[in-house]
Amino acid sequence: MVGNRSNPKAKLGLIAGAGDLPLRLASACRAEGRPLFVLALEGFADPAVTEGVEHGWIRLGAAGTGISLLRDHGVGELVLAGAVRRPSFTDLRPDLWAARFIARVGMKALGDDGLLSALISGLEAEGFRVIGVDEVLADLLAAVGPYGRVMPDSQAELDIQRGIQVARHLGALDVGQGAVVQQGLVLAVEAVEGTDSMLSRCRELARRGPGGVLVKVSKPGQERRADLPTIGVETVERAARAGLRGIAVEAGAALILDRRAVGERADALEMFVVGVAVES
Repeated sequence: MVGNRSNPKAKLGLIAGAGDLPLRLASACRAEGRPLFVLALEGFADPAVTEGVEHGWIRLGAAGTGISLLRDHGVGELVLAGAVRRPSFTDLRPDLWAARFIARVGMKALGDDGLLSALISGLEAEGFRVIGVDEVLADLLAAVGPYGRVMPDSQAELDIQRGIQVARHLGALDVGQGAVVQQGLVLAVEAVEGTDSMLSRCRELARRGPGGVLVKVSKPGQERRADLPTIGVETVERAARAGLRGIAVEAGAALILDRRAVGERADALEMFVVGVAVES
């Protein structure tokens, strides 16, 4: 699917989780006049994502209801955007479609990427074409180079390479996409808690001397149509509060929300944000 172009005439279904990304996608569709239906996930999606567009709300386990809503509104293409905390089976309360899906793929046996890949296959089996966020908003993909005036020094470059190595190993186990490294020491790795929670515990773990670096990369063989590593202005601010001095993301496989604002905020905080090439 990578490299395929979204059909701007097809009605887009946006399955919206938490964060700014669904809002940006909805805004882009409104600006382009593209037909849009938002399927907002209760407890995750910002209500603002439904303003001025056709929409419906479902709880996370009501997948069958969601598919019916998408069909009823003539959706041809689907995009998944926004964070969703993985629930327990009890909290999920799956409907018949979701229960059959879980029985087929074994939810407990899958990491997040494996589960998302299976979900995308299930949605495509229902007749939808699932596309990636970057097929709608290509300018969000990180490019190689700095976002702002600050550049990493030699120690930071070493920390970035160490972080890439750690995060890639972590991703190979389908666990997480990020790591924080300071002066060669791995302060934290990302798991189910997500980037924000990982950063919140780094300040107490920091050593004296030059601050650490947050590194976010895709998982080896990752399903690119969902859950690409993502940063925005808030990530820069959280990294600064954690005592870090920079962020590195994988060029071509990570999303930067509002690159100009990210660069300006990084400059104001005297931090670097860079896109780096990562060997497959």
